[in-house]
Amino acid sequence: MNIFTIGFTQKSAEQFFETIKLYRIEILLDIRLHNSTQLAGFSKGRDLKYFLSVICGCAYRHCVDYAPTKKILDDYKKEKITWPGYEMQYRCLMDERRAVDDFITCYSGIYESVCLLCAEPTPEHCHRRLFAEMIAERLDDAEIIHL
Repeated sequence: MNIFTIGFTQKSAEQFFETIKLYRIEILLDIRLHNSTQLAGFSKGRDLKYFLSVICGCAYRHCVDYAPTKKILDDYKKEKITWPGYEMQYRCLMDERRAVDDFITCYSGIYESVCLLCAEPTPEHCHRRLFAEMIAERLDDAEIIHL
């Protein structure tokens, strides 16, 4: 299974959707806590679902259970916790939610190319990278590709 990750910030709609088409993403999992408050118009959940289907032939699902809590996000943004602290809290949260088990049940063996979406332009300090790594730790055939 290929696990792609992508952030929409600093991408035009054309760049974003052409990338999804180029890599033949079958389903995009929106793992943002909120999918309707972002500045990029094409990234709002309802619109994104439509555009992905029509432009890319790609399914869409908002998976809030794979997102960090508001408190974890706020604590990191307000510098109450460091990135390593954020990573630890996010991983614990995903373990509590059994999120990787859920991902494996819902997507492994069903899709060959799944993409995790968040807002961050790069994966270094983003939960999409952390979640992809957690999945890859459990799936022998998983390859992570950051777009």
